[in-house]
Amino acid sequence: MLRIHTRHTLGKLGLALAAAGLATVASLSQAQETQPAPAMKSWQQGLHRTDLVREDLGAADREVLQVLVDFDPGVTSPKHAHPGVEVAHVISGTFEYQLEGRAPVTLKAGDSLYIPDGVAHVAKNVGGGKASELATYIVKKGEPLLILKE
Repeated sequence: MLRIHTRHTLGKLGLALAAAGLATVASLSQAQETQPAPAMKSWQQGLHRTDLVREDLGAADREVLQVLVDFDPGVTSPKHAHPGVEVAHVISGTFEYQLEGRAPVTLKAGDSLYIPDGVAHVAKNVGGGKASELATYIVKKGEPLLILKE
């Protein structure tokens, strides 16, 4: 008799948990449906980094980093600088780079750009599809790689 009572109780508990789970999913779905769709894609969602290399240079507190950066169509990086130099090499697509104090430059696959230490800049994918760059940094160890600027 105890066995039947335990099965009966466990069956009711399982049904209650299933009902509660369905109610939660339904309420989350309704909450998501009422949220307005974003008007513009955020650079944080449309910019994808893959760290490839990070090595000590063994000289003057410097290290080298190499990063693959993929930009979705129309995505612009925030205005930023680095605690060292950057060499950007366009692998695919078309970018417009705006370095502080200089005229904008447009680079296509195969083109490269040197960005001096501390110079604020912006990169934008101006092509119709995904654009990718290989960014190589020679920077000061222990400092954030990216410094946002206004």
